[in-house]
Amino acid sequence: MNRITMISLGVKDMKATLKFYKDIGFKTYETMDNPPIVFFDNAGTKLALYSLEGLAKDINEQNPPKLCGDAFGGITLACNMQTEAEVDDFMALVASKGGEIVKTPQKVFWGGYSGYFKDPNGYYWEVAYCPQFEYDEDGMLKVENLVE
Repeated sequence: MNRITMISLGVKDMKATLKFYKDIGFKTYETMDNPPIVFFDNAGTKLALYSLEGLAKDINEQNPPKLCGDAFGGITLACNMQTEAEVDDFMALVASKGGEIVKTPQKVFWGGYSGYFKDPNGYYWEVAYCPQFEYDEDGMLKVENLVE
């Protein structure tokens, strides 16, 4: 099992969150504006939105995990871009659609360019450019080049 095929985010307001992700360019075949679950069709991995309570009950209906409220959950999602300008453009789009910029894109210690935003449910996303990264013909990050 050497793959992640889907990442599911528990969300508090499906309608608002679905609109936010569609507005920043995530593609879905969903036509309802407030579905019980939605899947976004990304290259390589799928992103799912599921009600927070529903996701907890899906883990264990009789004893769902306790929700941590507004605390940082120790996980970030990342979207790597192929230029610094793409990072800036995407972060501007996110801000214009209601995302909260928590770290303005800037040069970082590892030699790249990176910033962070929070989605409407408090999930942190890094948007980064790394000059050492290479991409395949589909724009997917080639991880074999990341090993020293």
